[in-house]
Amino acid sequence: MPLQQSPGDHRPWWRAGRALHLVPLLLIVAITVVDILSPPDIHLGPLLIVAPAVTASFAGPRATGVVGLVAIAAQVVIGLLRDGLTTSNHLAQLAALVVVTAFVVALRALRDRHERELVQVRTVSEAAQRVLLRPLPARVGPLSLAHVYLAAEEEAQVGGDLYAIARTAGGTRLLVGDVRGKGLASLGDAALLLGAFRAAAHLHTTLPELARYLDGSICWDLSRPTEADDPGESFITAVILDFPDDDAVIHMIDCGHPPPLLLHGSAVTALTTLRPAPPLGLGELAPADYVVETRPFRAGDRLLVYTDGVIEARDARRRFYPLDERITAWAAEHPDGLLRQLRRDLLAHVGGRLDDDAAMVAVERLADVAPGADRA
Repeated sequence: MPLQQSPGDHRPWWRAGRALHLVPLLLIVAITVVDILSPPDIHLGPLLIVAPAVTASFAGPRATGVVGLVAIAAQVVIGLLRDGLTTSNHLAQLAALVVVTAFVVALRALRDRHERELVQVRTVSEAAQRVLLRPLPARVGPLSLAHVYLAAEEEAQVGGDLYAIARTAGGTRLLVGDVRGKGLASLGDAALLLGAFRAAAHLHTTLPELARYLDGSICWDLSRPTEADDPGESFITAVILDFPDDDAVIHMIDCGHPPPLLLHGSAVTALTTLRPAPPLGLGELAPADYVVETRPFRAGDRLLVYTDGVIEARDARRRFYPLDERITAWAAEHPDGLLRQLRRDLLAHVGGRLDDDAAMVAVERLADVAPGADRA
Protein backbone atom coordinates (compact mmCIF):
# COMPACT_ATOMS: atom_id res chain seq x y z
CA MET A 1 0.00 0.00 0.00
CA PRO A 2 1.44 3.42 -0.90
CA LEU A 3 2.45 5.61 2.02
CA GLN A 4 0.00 8.36 1.27
CA GLN A 5 -2.98 6.07 0.78
CA SER A 6 -5.44 5.54 3.59
CA PRO A 7 -7.79 2.57 3.59
CA GLY A 8 -11.13 3.40 2.02
CA ASP A 9 -10.36 7.09 1.38
CA HIS A 10 -8.07 7.51 -1.63
CA ARG A 11 -10.11 5.35 -3.96
CA PRO A 12 -13.81 5.56 -4.89
CA TRP A 13 -15.46 4.42 -1.69
CA TRP A 14 -18.24 2.55 -3.46
CA ARG A 15 -15.71 0.16 -5.02
CA ALA A 16 -14.57 -1.21 -1.65
CA GLY A 17 -17.68 -3.35 -1.36
CA ARG A 18 -20.84 -2.07 -2.97
CA ALA A 19 -23.14 -4.43 -1.10
CA LEU A 20 -21.58 -3.39 2.22
CA HIS A 21 -21.94 0.29 1.44
CA LEU A 22 -25.63 -0.15 0.70
CA VAL A 23 -26.26 -1.16 4.32
CA PRO A 24 -26.15 2.39 5.85
CA LEU A 25 -28.24 3.76 2.98
CA LEU A 26 -30.86 1.06 3.48
CA LEU A 27 -30.86 1.85 7.21
CA ILE A 28 -31.54 5.51 6.47
CA VAL A 29 -34.44 4.64 4.14
CA ALA A 30 -35.92 2.15 6.61
CA ILE A 31 -35.68 4.49 9.61
CA THR A 32 -37.14 7.40 7.63
CA VAL A 33 -40.13 5.41 6.33
CA VAL A 34 -40.92 3.85 9.72
CA ASP A 35 -40.59 7.21 11.48
CA ILE A 36 -42.99 8.91 9.04
CA LEU A 37 -45.56 6.11 9.36
CA SER A 38 -45.32 5.86 13.17
CA PRO A 39 -47.78 7.50 15.60
CA PRO A 40 -47.04 11.13 16.55
CA ASP A 41 -45.62 10.18 19.95
CA ILE A 42 -42.95 7.85 18.48
CA HIS A 43 -39.76 9.40 17.07
CA LEU A 44 -37.12 7.20 15.42
CA GLY A 45 -35.12 10.02 13.82
CA PRO A 46 -32.31 9.86 16.41
CA LEU A 47 -31.51 6.34 15.12
CA LEU A 48 -30.23 7.86 11.86
CA ILE A 49 -26.83 8.37 13.50
CA VAL A 50 -26.34 4.60 13.19
CA ALA A 51 -25.77 4.99 9.43
CA PRO A 52 -22.59 7.16 9.56
CA ALA A 53 -21.35 5.22 12.59
CA VAL A 54 -21.62 1.94 10.68
CA THR A 55 -19.98 3.50 7.61
CA ALA A 56 -16.99 4.64 9.66
CA SER A 57 -16.24 1.02 10.58
CA PHE A 58 -15.32 0.06 6.99
CA ALA A 59 -14.97 3.28 4.94
CA GLY A 60 -12.96 6.47 5.14
CA PRO A 61 -13.97 9.93 6.40
CA ARG A 62 -15.16 11.01 2.95
CA ALA A 63 -17.66 8.17 2.65
CA THR A 64 -18.68 8.61 6.27
CA GLY A 65 -19.35 12.31 5.65
CA VAL A 66 -21.46 11.54 2.57
CA VAL A 67 -23.60 9.07 4.50
CA GLY A 68 -23.88 11.58 7.34
CA LEU A 69 -25.19 14.23 4.94
CA VAL A 70 -27.76 11.76 3.62
CA ALA A 71 -28.84 11.03 7.19
CA ILE A 72 -29.18 14.77 7.92
CA ALA A 73 -31.25 15.20 4.77
CA ALA A 74 -33.47 12.32 5.88
CA GLN A 75 -33.96 14.03 9.25
CA VAL A 76 -35.05 17.19 7.45
CA VAL A 77 -37.55 15.17 5.38
CA ILE A 78 -38.95 13.59 8.53
CA GLY A 79 -39.39 17.01 10.11
CA LEU A 80 -41.16 18.44 7.07
CA LEU A 81 -43.59 15.52 6.74
CA ARG A 82 -44.45 15.27 10.42
CA ASP A 83 -44.86 18.07 12.96
CA GLY A 84 -42.82 20.62 11.05
CA LEU A 85 -39.12 21.31 10.86
CA THR A 86 -39.22 24.30 13.21
CA THR A 87 -40.44 22.41 16.27
CA SER A 88 -38.02 22.24 19.17
CA ASN A 89 -38.00 18.43 19.07
CA HIS A 90 -36.92 18.20 15.41
CA LEU A 91 -34.44 21.05 15.74
CA ALA A 92 -32.79 19.29 18.71
CA GLN A 93 -32.66 15.99 16.82
CA LEU A 94 -31.20 17.67 13.76
CA ALA A 95 -28.54 19.51 15.77
CA ALA A 96 -27.57 16.33 17.63
CA LEU A 97 -27.27 14.43 14.35
CA VAL A 98 -25.02 17.11 12.85
CA VAL A 99 -22.73 17.21 15.90
CA VAL A 100 -22.41 13.43 16.26
CA THR A 101 -21.83 12.98 12.51
CA ALA A 102 -19.01 15.53 12.59
CA PHE A 103 -17.52 13.74 15.61
CA VAL A 104 -17.64 10.35 13.84
CA VAL A 105 -16.04 11.78 10.69
CA ALA A 106 -13.25 13.36 12.77
CA LEU A 107 -12.55 10.07 14.56
CA ARG A 108 -12.38 8.22 11.26
CA ALA A 109 -9.96 10.82 9.89
CA LEU A 110 -7.72 10.40 12.95
CA ARG A 111 -7.82 6.63 12.52
CA ASP A 112 -6.78 6.91 8.87
CA ARG A 113 -3.94 9.21 9.85
CA HIS A 114 -2.74 6.68 12.41
CA GLU A 115 -2.90 3.91 9.81
CA ARG A 116 -0.82 5.96 7.37
CA GLU A 117 1.80 6.60 10.07
CA LEU A 118 1.86 2.89 10.90
CA VAL A 119 2.41 2.03 7.25
CA GLN A 120 5.30 4.50 7.12
CA VAL A 121 6.88 3.03 10.26
CA ARG A 122 6.63 -0.48 8.88
CA THR A 123 8.06 0.59 5.54
CA VAL A 124 11.03 2.30 7.19
CA SER A 125 11.57 -0.72 9.42
CA GLU A 126 11.54 -3.06 6.44
CA ALA A 127 14.05 -0.84 4.66
CA ALA A 128 16.29 -0.78 7.75
CA GLN A 129 16.07 -4.55 8.01
CA ARG A 130 17.05 -4.99 4.36
CA VAL A 131 20.06 -2.71 4.85
CA LEU A 132 21.22 -4.09 8.20
CA LEU A 133 20.19 -7.73 7.94
CA ARG A 134 20.77 -8.56 4.34
CA PRO A 135 19.06 -11.85 3.46
CA LEU A 136 21.45 -14.77 3.61
CA PRO A 137 21.90 -16.63 0.33
CA ALA A 138 20.30 -20.06 0.10
CA ARG A 139 23.57 -21.58 -1.12
CA VAL A 140 27.18 -20.56 -0.45
CA GLY A 141 29.92 -22.89 -1.58
CA PRO A 142 29.19 -26.33 -0.09
CA LEU A 143 26.71 -24.88 2.38
CA SER A 144 22.93 -24.54 2.35
CA LEU A 145 21.51 -21.80 4.60
CA ALA A 146 18.22 -20.52 5.96
CA HIS A 147 17.44 -17.79 8.46
CA VAL A 148 14.55 -16.47 10.56
CA TYR A 149 14.26 -13.16 12.40
CA LEU A 150 11.48 -12.45 14.90
CA ALA A 151 11.39 -8.94 16.36
CA ALA A 152 9.88 -8.37 19.79
CA GLU A 153 8.50 -5.02 18.59
CA GLU A 154 6.16 -6.19 15.86
CA GLU A 155 5.91 -2.82 14.12
CA ALA A 156 9.70 -2.46 14.10
CA GLN A 157 10.41 -5.82 12.41
CA VAL A 158 14.07 -5.42 13.30
CA GLY A 159 15.99 -5.12 16.54
CA GLY A 160 19.29 -5.98 18.21
CA ASP A 161 19.79 -9.54 16.96
CA LEU A 162 22.01 -9.82 13.92
CA TYR A 163 23.58 -12.19 11.43
CA ALA A 164 25.89 -11.77 8.44
CA ILE A 165 27.88 -13.96 6.09
CA ALA A 166 31.06 -13.38 4.12
CA ARG A 167 33.07 -15.41 1.63
CA THR A 168 36.82 -15.78 1.99
CA ALA A 169 39.41 -17.32 -0.27
CA GLY A 170 39.05 -20.70 1.38
CA GLY A 171 35.59 -20.82 2.89
CA THR A 172 32.62 -19.03 4.43
CA ARG A 173 32.39 -17.02 7.62
CA LEU A 174 29.21 -16.50 9.60
CA LEU A 175 28.49 -14.05 12.41
CA VAL A 176 25.45 -14.31 14.68
CA GLY A 177 25.12 -11.83 17.53
CA ASP A 178 22.81 -10.26 20.07
CA VAL A 179 23.10 -6.65 21.20
CA ARG A 180 22.11 -5.99 24.79
CA GLY A 181 18.57 -4.67 24.75
CA LYS A 182 15.91 -4.99 22.08
CA GLY A 183 14.01 -3.08 19.45
CA LEU A 184 15.05 0.14 17.75
CA ALA A 185 17.31 1.26 20.61
CA SER A 186 19.84 -1.46 19.70
CA LEU A 187 19.94 -0.78 15.96
CA GLY A 188 22.98 1.47 16.15
CA ASP A 189 25.13 -1.11 17.91
CA ALA A 190 23.97 -3.84 15.53
CA ALA A 191 24.82 -1.68 12.51
CA LEU A 192 28.27 -0.96 13.94
CA LEU A 193 29.14 -4.63 14.37
CA LEU A 194 27.69 -5.69 11.02
CA GLY A 195 29.63 -2.99 9.20
CA ALA A 196 32.88 -4.00 10.90
CA PHE A 197 32.33 -7.69 10.07
CA ARG A 198 31.50 -7.08 6.41
CA ALA A 199 34.55 -4.86 6.04
CA ALA A 200 37.05 -7.19 7.67
CA ALA A 201 35.77 -10.80 7.41
CA HIS A 202 37.68 -11.44 4.18
CA LEU A 203 40.82 -9.54 5.23
CA HIS A 204 41.87 -11.32 8.43
CA THR A 205 43.23 -14.80 7.88
CA THR A 206 42.39 -16.21 11.32
CA LEU A 207 39.33 -16.03 13.53
CA PRO A 208 41.22 -14.62 16.55
CA GLU A 209 42.44 -11.71 14.41
CA LEU A 210 38.90 -11.09 13.21
CA ALA A 211 37.48 -11.27 16.73
CA ARG A 212 40.05 -8.78 18.03
CA TYR A 213 39.26 -6.43 15.18
CA LEU A 214 35.51 -6.62 15.84
CA ASP A 215 36.00 -6.04 19.56
CA GLY A 216 38.31 -3.10 18.92
CA SER A 217 36.00 -1.60 16.32
CA ILE A 218 33.00 -1.44 18.60
CA CYS A 219 34.65 -1.10 22.02
CA TRP A 220 35.18 2.66 21.72
CA ASP A 221 31.50 3.19 20.92
CA LEU A 222 30.01 0.81 23.46
CA SER A 223 32.22 2.19 26.21
CA ARG A 224 30.24 5.41 26.11
CA PRO A 225 27.39 5.73 28.62
CA THR A 226 24.17 4.32 27.28
CA GLU A 227 20.58 4.62 28.38
CA ALA A 228 21.63 2.77 31.54
CA ASP A 229 24.52 5.26 32.09
CA ASP A 230 26.82 2.32 32.81
CA PRO A 231 29.61 1.45 30.37
CA GLY A 232 29.82 -2.09 31.70
CA GLU A 233 26.20 -2.71 30.76
CA SER A 234 26.85 -2.34 27.01
CA PHE A 235 28.05 -5.40 25.08
CA ILE A 236 27.28 -7.75 22.21
CA THR A 237 27.31 -11.51 22.55
CA ALA A 238 28.38 -13.21 19.34
CA VAL A 239 29.55 -16.44 17.79
CA ILE A 240 31.97 -16.32 14.84
CA LEU A 241 32.10 -19.39 12.62
CA ASP A 242 34.43 -20.41 9.80
CA PHE A 243 33.38 -23.17 7.36
CA PRO A 244 36.35 -24.24 5.18
CA ASP A 245 35.40 -25.38 1.71
CA ASP A 246 37.94 -28.21 1.65
CA ASP A 247 37.70 -29.46 5.22
CA ALA A 248 34.70 -31.06 6.97
CA VAL A 249 35.04 -29.02 10.16
CA ILE A 250 33.77 -25.88 11.84
CA HIS A 251 36.11 -23.34 13.39
CA MET A 252 34.33 -21.34 16.09
CA ILE A 253 34.90 -18.55 18.60
CA ASP A 254 32.12 -18.01 21.13
CA CYS A 255 31.96 -14.56 22.71
CA GLY A 256 29.45 -15.13 25.50
CA HIS A 257 26.79 -16.42 23.08
CA PRO A 258 24.49 -19.45 23.51
CA PRO A 259 26.23 -22.53 22.07
CA PRO A 260 25.16 -23.58 18.56
CA LEU A 261 23.47 -26.95 18.16
CA LEU A 262 25.03 -29.56 15.86
CA LEU A 263 22.59 -32.03 14.31
CA HIS A 264 24.27 -35.24 13.16
CA GLY A 265 21.63 -37.74 12.15
CA SER A 266 19.21 -37.91 15.08
CA ALA A 267 21.84 -36.72 17.60
CA VAL A 268 21.86 -33.13 18.83
CA THR A 269 25.05 -31.76 20.39
CA ALA A 270 25.56 -28.34 21.95
CA LEU A 271 28.91 -26.91 20.83
CA THR A 272 29.98 -25.59 24.21
CA THR A 273 33.46 -24.14 24.58
CA LEU A 274 35.93 -24.73 27.39
CA ARG A 275 37.30 -21.21 27.21
CA PRO A 276 34.57 -18.84 25.99
CA ALA A 277 35.61 -15.28 25.25
CA PRO A 278 33.85 -12.30 26.85
CA PRO A 279 31.16 -10.49 24.83
CA LEU A 280 32.33 -8.02 22.22
CA GLY A 281 32.67 -4.52 23.57
CA LEU A 282 34.21 -5.58 26.87
CA GLY A 283 37.77 -5.93 25.58
CA GLU A 284 38.98 -2.91 27.51
CA LEU A 285 37.57 -4.31 30.76
CA ALA A 286 38.58 -7.94 30.21
CA PRO A 287 41.12 -8.50 27.40
CA ALA A 288 40.23 -11.77 25.68
CA ASP A 289 42.44 -14.67 24.67
CA TYR A 290 40.43 -15.90 21.72
CA VAL A 291 40.63 -19.68 21.43
CA VAL A 292 39.32 -21.39 18.30
CA GLU A 293 37.20 -24.50 18.81
CA THR A 294 37.21 -27.00 15.93
CA ARG A 295 34.42 -29.55 15.51
CA PRO A 296 33.50 -32.03 12.74
CA PHE A 297 30.92 -30.85 10.22
CA ARG A 298 30.39 -33.58 7.66
CA ALA A 299 28.17 -33.75 4.62
CA GLY A 300 24.55 -33.93 5.76
CA ASP A 301 25.24 -32.36 9.15
CA ARG A 302 23.24 -29.30 10.14
CA LEU A 303 24.11 -26.49 12.51
CA LEU A 304 21.61 -24.23 14.27
CA VAL A 305 22.90 -20.89 15.52
CA TYR A 306 20.42 -18.83 17.54
CA THR A 307 20.13 -15.94 19.95
CA ASP A 308 18.96 -16.04 23.56
CA GLY A 309 15.53 -14.74 22.56
CA VAL A 310 14.79 -18.33 21.49
CA ILE A 311 15.79 -20.21 24.63
CA GLU A 312 14.52 -17.48 26.97
CA ALA A 313 11.05 -17.36 25.41
CA ARG A 314 8.44 -18.19 28.06
CA ASP A 315 4.96 -19.64 27.85
CA ALA A 316 1.95 -18.64 29.94
CA ARG A 317 3.32 -20.66 32.87
CA ARG A 318 6.72 -18.87 32.61
CA ARG A 319 8.51 -21.97 31.34
CA PHE A 320 11.44 -21.48 28.97
CA TYR A 321 11.30 -22.85 25.45
CA PRO A 322 13.07 -26.27 25.48
CA LEU A 323 14.97 -25.87 22.22
CA ASP A 324 17.31 -28.85 22.69
CA GLU A 325 14.29 -31.12 23.25
CA ARG A 326 12.00 -29.79 20.52
CA ILE A 327 14.62 -29.72 17.79
CA THR A 328 15.09 -33.50 17.88
CA ALA A 329 11.70 -33.92 16.20
CA TRP A 330 12.95 -32.08 13.11
CA ALA A 331 16.63 -33.09 13.13
CA ALA A 332 16.29 -34.66 9.67
CA GLU A 333 14.79 -31.52 8.10
CA HIS A 334 16.77 -29.36 5.70
CA PRO A 335 17.49 -25.78 6.84
CA ASP A 336 14.29 -24.26 5.42
CA GLY A 337 12.04 -26.95 6.87
CA LEU A 338 13.88 -26.97 10.18
CA LEU A 339 13.45 -23.23 10.75
CA ARG A 340 9.87 -23.31 9.53
CA GLN A 341 9.00 -25.93 12.16
CA LEU A 342 10.97 -24.16 14.90
CA ARG A 343 9.36 -20.81 14.15
CA ARG A 344 5.87 -22.27 14.29
CA ASP A 345 6.58 -24.17 17.50
CA LEU A 346 8.30 -21.21 19.19
CA LEU A 347 5.42 -18.82 18.49
CA ALA A 348 2.93 -21.42 19.67
CA HIS A 349 4.94 -21.79 22.90
CA VAL A 350 4.79 -18.05 23.68
CA GLY A 351 1.24 -17.52 22.47
CA GLY A 352 2.19 -15.64 19.31
CA ARG A 353 4.34 -12.81 20.72
CA LEU A 354 7.94 -12.79 21.94
CA ASP A 355 9.28 -10.64 24.76
CA ASP A 356 12.72 -10.39 23.15
CA ASP A 357 14.13 -10.41 19.64
CA ALA A 358 15.00 -13.85 18.31
CA ALA A 359 17.12 -14.92 15.34
CA MET A 360 17.98 -18.37 14.01
CA VAL A 361 20.36 -19.43 11.24
CA ALA A 362 20.53 -23.04 10.01
CA VAL A 363 23.49 -24.31 8.00
CA GLU A 364 23.89 -27.66 6.24
CA ARG A 365 26.99 -29.03 4.52
CA LEU A 366 25.97 -30.41 1.16
CA ALA A 367 29.14 -31.78 -0.41
CA ASP A 368 31.76 -34.25 0.79
CA VAL A 369 35.32 -33.03 1.07
CA ALA A 370 38.49 -34.65 -0.15
CA PRO A 371 39.47 -38.00 1.40
CA GLY A 372 41.42 -37.63 4.61
CA ALA A 373 40.05 -34.18 5.31
CA ASP A 374 37.35 -35.39 7.68
CA ARG A 375 39.19 -34.66 10.88
CA ALA A 376 38.34 -32.68 14.02
